[in-house]
Amino acid sequence: MTDPIRLAKRVAELRGCSRREAEQFIAGGWVRVDGIVVEEPQFRVSDQRIEIDPKAALSQAEPVTLLLHKPPGLAIDSRLPATELFSAATLWSENASGIRPLKKHFSQLTLCVPLESSASGLVVFTQDWRVVRKLTDDAVTLEHEVIVEVAGEMAPNGLKRLNRGIPFEGRTPPAIKVSWQNETRLRVALKGARPGQIAHLCEAVGLQVLSMKRIRLGRVPLGKLPPGQWCYLREDERF
Repeated sequence: MTDPIRLAKRVAELRGCSRREAEQFIAGGWVRVDGIVVEEPQFRVSDQRIEIDPKAALSQAEPVTLLLHKPPGLAIDSRLPATELFSAATLWSENASGIRPLKKHFSQLTLCVPLESSASGLVVFTQDWRVVRKLTDDAVTLEHEVIVEVAGEMAPNGLKRLNRGIPFEGRTPPAIKVSWQNETRLRVALKGARPGQIAHLCEAVGLQVLSMKRIRLGRVPLGKLPPGQWCYLREDERF
């Protein structure tokens, strides 16, 4: 038996690299201890078997963006720990990004364009300042596509009124397209959507909102992502 030392020190010895580089290898998920990936450089080891993936690379990890299908009734805000929402167990099995899940992907995440707790659908968390800027600074031009389940009878010319734009909090939507998907569902495509706005629009034409599901933000669709699961934004996807 040997005295326990930090995993980063052992990896630096085995790899012949600096301690900083060893920490990057570990945080990148390239190191296994007795067959199990360990991502904490401070993890203590003694005589365990240490394996460094032959494909290990020190290229700087790109910031990630996570797409979540929020179920209705789940309240999400910036204070909710990411570990409450994201884990390897809830990663969509059909995720096609090619990104390996790492613990560091669940830290320093910014919640963008949140949904009301009663609504469901696409929610975005990101580490990428470019995505944050796109979804906040350019929010007024970002189109939200929402499926709205409604009850009641629409007022005469209600659909025309909706498509002309009904003011909300002193502002008229810069662009809005509303159509019936079936007898009880409206499809709303609205730029710069704000919390409470769709319910206000529906109430203005005599309809009561029963449920809302956001199925697209900009050019990124919710697709087949199941409720409660998440996936990575792919390299070829842009909001």
